Amino acid sequence: MIAISFLIVLPSATSVSAEPILIVQTNKLELNNLLLVGKQYVEAQNYDQALETYQKAADLDQENAQIYAGIGYVQTLREDYAGAIAGYLRAVELSPNDPKLHHALGFCLGNVGKNLAAAAAYEKAISLEPDNVQNYLGLGVVLVRAKEYNRAIAAYQNIIALAPGNQEAYQITSQIFLEQQRYPEAIALLKIAVEQQPDELNLKLQLAKAYLNQGDIASGLEILELAKKTAPQNHLTYLQTGKILYERGELDRALAEYKWAQRLEPNTLSAIESIGVIYLAQENYSRAIINFRRLIELAPDRPVGYHNLGLALSARNRDKEALVALNQALELYQSDGNKTQAEQVSVLIEEIDGESEE
Repeated sequence: MIAISFLIVLPSATSVSAEPILIVQTNKLELNNLLLVGKQYVEAQNYDQALETYQKAADLDQENAQIYAGIGYVQTLREDYAGAIAGYLRAVELSPNDPKLHHALGFCLGNVGKNLAAAAAYEKAISLEPDNVQNYLGLGVVLVRAKEYNRAIAAYQNIIALAPGNQEAYQITSQIFLEQQRYPEAIALLKIAVEQQPDELNLKLQLAKAYLNQGDIASGLEILELAKKTAPQNHLTYLQTGKILYERGELDRALAEYKWAQRLEPNTLSAIESIGVIYLAQENYSRAIINFRRLIELAPDRPVGYHNLGLALSARNRDKEALVALNQALELYQSDGNKTQAEQVSVLIEEIDGESEE
């Protein structure tokens, strides 16, 4: 303030030339202070104040990429992705060779569903920083969303080359192969992944799925047995094994697997339902009734529980109870728009009613 007063009192040639310098220095000081305060607001998670502070900074300096990157970052934290995109676009314009800005822009574009534009941003980031796995991960995600599967596979293969231990890359790439029914490629990839990461359960489950889809049941079951050793407390391996054995008609073995799954996760609906279905097939109606009542207790809006309970009760000649269950199943099937199952239950209700009248 003293220097400013002195310049006003004595407007010499020297003071006139110094005044712009002083203003620039003052603006720079104010700008640095705003950036510091903005950062502090971000750290305190006061995003509205942080945004307001960065916007004040932008009024002082409209050519500063750091400011617009800050605006983009705060808007991302606020989940205002449209606002974030505007900030990052300006930042990229001012600093086109910063890969982090292109990556951030790609992330925001992906969050508003502009997947191909996001892919272009990630590809620019990759061209500037080709060894950064995060750029390829972002690219792979938006390409999968855009159903650009071959390009996505290429992105994930680059990830595998850069980071062989990246489980996500193996899983997503193999999932794409499975969806495209490219089973040999999925199996080849997953075998490598399992060898490199023998403790990763998900990779084994994916490999088992690939074998099963290819029709190699024996290999699929073998991998599931390995998966059980990797994670003996994980119910998913038992569920999948039970499903395979049930489809093969090995009901006793399937029942044992489903029971293990239920022991590990007592409220697993698929295990409870499957156990009940097997008991029904084995004509063990009392146990089937117990399981289907439990299923209804846990999932009262699922018609299949009432349907199967009705079948089990009818088999025990408990027709009144069976009709109550079947009518509830009918109502739920109709609500779901499942005409096929609704018609089947209607026929069953008529048959039981007819037998009761006789």
